[in-house]
Amino acid sequence: MSSHETPARPAQTLHPRNRHQGRYDFVRLTRASSALKPFLVRVPEGGTTIDFTDPRAVRALNQALLKADYGIAHWDVPDGYLCPPIPGRADYIHGLADLLAADRDGDIPRGASVRAFDVGTGANVVYPLLGHTEYGWRFTGSDVDAKALAGADAIVRSNGLMQAITLRQQRVRGQLFRGLVGADDRFDVTLCNPPFHASAAEAARGNQRKRGNLGARKPAPARAERPPRLNFGGQDSELWCPGGEARFVSRMIAESAGIGRQVLWFTSLVSKSAHLPRLRYELRKAEAVDMREIAMAQGSKQSRFLAWTFHTPDARRAWWTRGADSRKPTTRHGKA
Repeated sequence: MSSHETPARPAQTLHPRNRHQGRYDFVRLTRASSALKPFLVRVPEGGTTIDFTDPRAVRALNQALLKADYGIAHWDVPDGYLCPPIPGRADYIHGLADLLAADRDGDIPRGASVRAFDVGTGANVVYPLLGHTEYGWRFTGSDVDAKALAGADAIVRSNGLMQAITLRQQRVRGQLFRGLVGADDRFDVTLCNPPFHASAAEAARGNQRKRGNLGARKPAPARAERPPRLNFGGQDSELWCPGGEARFVSRMIAESAGIGRQVLWFTSLVSKSAHLPRLRYELRKAEAVDMREIAMAQGSKQSRFLAWTFHTPDARRAWWTRGADSRKPTTRHGKA
C-alpha cells in the first residue's frame, strides 16, 4: 500500500478556492439575510463580529453565508442539532475536488456525473449543499437519525434540489455502508465527519470546556480564516459513539473493503493525529492499495482528512474514462 501526506497550507489560511477568505463582510451578509443583523456586536477595535457562544447567532451567520455565497435561500436546523462552521466544511469539499483531480492530470471533475456519498449528513446537510453548488456533484446523504433526515429533506425540497441530493436512512445503528450501498451503486468519493467523543459525558465536558474558552475571550473582528471552534448543538450520534472517532473510522475502513470496487476514494475527517497510526494499520489489514493524509489548516487548528482506495493508479485513471452511466448509482429522493 502506497501512502503519503500532503503538507498543510500555511497557518491561518483556507483552501485557495474557499470563498471565505479574510474577514466576514457583515454588510454584504446582512443584505443577503436580515436575520443576522440583530446578532452583530461592535468590538473596541472598531470591527464587527457576532457572539460565537450564542447558537442563534451562529445559525444566523450560517444562513447568511449559505444564501449570499451559495444561493441556498432556505436553511435551518432543528434545535439541538449540529450547526457547523461553513468555512471549514467548504475546505473539505475543495480538498476532495483536488483528490479526484489527481487521477485526472489535475482536471477537477465537475457536473452531475460525479457522485458522492456523505456518511452522517445530519440535519444540516451542509456537505451536499456546498459540493453541489461548487462543483455540480450529485450527493447521497445518509443518517441513522430519522428526525435529522427529515430536517435535511426539508432543506433539500425547499431549495428545489431533489435531483441533486438523495437521502437514505441507515436503519441498523453501527453500520455505515452496509444496507445503504447497493450492488448497482457507484460513487466517486465518500466523505464523513465522524463523531469525535467516546461517550456522552466526554462530549459534555468537551463542549463545556470550549464554551468556557470562547466566553473568556474578548470579542475580536470575525475572520473567516478563524472559524468558530465550537460546532454548536449536536445529538448523540453526531457527537459521540463507543470508542470515539478512532473506532468509528476503523469500522468504516472495515466496511469499505466489501464495496471497494464500487467506490473510487473513501475519505473521513480525522481530528486527532494520534489516531492515524491505528488507522494506517487498519488500512493495511484491509489491503487498501493507496492512502492519503490530506492536511488542512484553519486558524490555529490543524485538521486533516484520511483518504484510501482499493484501485491501482491505472484503474483510477480508467475509472474516469468510462461513461458516466457506468459509474452512477441508482438513486431516489427520500429516505430509503
